[in-house]
Amino acid sequence: MNFMATQSPSPPPVSPANPAIKPAPARDDGDSVVLERRTQRTQPPQMFQVVMLNDDYTPMEFVVMVIQQFFSKDREQATQIMLKIHLDGKGVCGVYSRDVAATKVDQVMDAASKAGHPLQCVSEPVE
Repeated sequence: MNFMATQSPSPPPVSPANPAIKPAPARDDGDSVVLERRTQRTQPPQMFQVVMLNDDYTPMEFVVMVIQQFFSKDREQATQIMLKIHLDGKGVCGVYSRDVAATKVDQVMDAASKAGHPLQCVSEPVE
C-alpha cells in the first residue's frame, strides 16, 4: 500500500521563549541573590620519584635485575640507571603517583632483604 500526503506538512510551532528559562520579574525587590557558576579546576596529583641509593655491598647485577623487574626497563636502560646509582650515589628509577611510588619502594626493599642485600630505595616528591 502506498499512501500519499494530501497536504504539505506544517512547520512545528515556535515557542516565544525557552520554557526552561523563566521570565525575569517585572521589578526587583533587592532580596534576590545571584550566584555565579565557577568552573572548578583540580590540580594534577603530585608525582614522586623512586630513587635507589648506592651501597658498597649490593651486586650491580642484582640492581639491574631489580630495575628490570619492578620498573619495566630493558637491560640497556637498567644498566644506565645502575651506573648512575653507582657513580652519583643515587639514581631515579621512575616517576609515579604517591601510592604507586610507595608500592615500588616496598617491592624493591622486600626483594633486597630476601636476597640478603642492603639496597636502599626511597621516594621523593618531584619539584
